[in-house]
Amino acid sequence: MYAIKKIAANDTISVRHPVLRNGKPIESCHFDGDTLPSTHHFGIFIAKKLIGVISLFKSQHSFFQAGNQIQIRGMAVLEEFQRKGLGKMLIRHCEQQLKDEADCLLWFNARENAGPFYEKLGYTISGTSFEIEDVGTHFVMYKYV
Repeated sequence: MYAIKKIAANDTISVRHPVLRNGKPIESCHFDGDTLPSTHHFGIFIAKKLIGVISLFKSQHSFFQAGNQIQIRGMAVLEEFQRKGLGKMLIRHCEQQLKDEADCLLWFNARENAGPFYEKLGYTISGTSFEIEDVGTHFVMYKYV
C-alpha cells in the first residue's frame, strides 16, 4: 500500500512546507546541505502521491564522540496521513539504510511534543531542551543503529 523511495531534495518541499514551515516563506524549507552528494532524501508514497519525507545528512554533533554521525532533518507527514505509523516507517527505513555502517549514530533535533514518539522507537534525549527561533522547544535525541 505504501512505498518508500529515494527522492530529490526539491521533492521534499511539498511536504516540509505545510507540515514544518506552514505560514513561513518557502525558502525556509530549503536546508543547508540538502543538495550535497552525502545527503539522502526519502519519500513515502500512497499510489503516486508523496505524503511524507525524511532526510539524512552527514553531520557531527559536539555532544557525541562517534565518528560516523548522521542527522535526520525535515521528517514530516502530511496532516491527513499522520497517526497511521508512517513516521515510524520512515525512521525504520533510514535505520535499515544505515545498518551496514559501523558504529553509526543517528541523531536529530526533536520537537518537544515529538519526544515520546521517538522514545518508543528507542531514541534517547541528550542534554537539556533548547529553543529554535520561530519553531519552538527541541531536544537532541540519538540512537546507535
